[in-house]
Amino acid sequence: MRNHRPGRVAATGLAAALILAPLTAQAALAAPAPAAEPTATAPAAVTPFDAGDGTAQGAVEWFEARAGDTSYEGLCEMAAENAWGVTGVWPSAIDHWNGAVAAGKAHTDGSTPPAGAFVYWNISEYGHVGIADGNGGFHSSSVNGAIGHADSTSYFANYLGWSDPQVPAGL
Repeated sequence: MRNHRPGRVAATGLAAALILAPLTAQAALAAPAPAAEPTATAPAAVTPFDAGDGTAQGAVEWFEARAGDTSYEGLCEMAAENAWGVTGVWPSAIDHWNGAVAAGKAHTDGSTPPAGAFVYWNISEYGHVGIADGNGGFHSSSVNGAIGHADSTSYFANYLGWSDPQVPAGL
């Protein structure tokens, strides 16, 4: 299993100050960039970093729409954030988990995480994160080497728990 390294992180030194805060999709997503002028060359490719709509159902659907995609291997935190419509909030899955713990939003009681909740494992120095399906399973990168679905959080070793289904955001 590959280490899960941090993705494109926008903030430096801010990770310690970040906490999870519920937001509406409108507050989490910036206004769309103006459309580029059409060119005579090939149409613009959709990047693998397209963002979800900022809802729990949207986060689940984001992963379902990308089943089999290998472009997020080693970028589980970025995938989980993108599914919620943001990117660059946490430098790694383990930092995201530690932030949830510090904010009092981590659940370690063995309860079934609701759809859209973040689920975490301690499988490398960076940890691993996915999005709960609401039925005891989850969607994540690194499921059989790509974005996929597993029926149980025991798919990966060292399950830590889950945090509330909401847009991850820093203050």
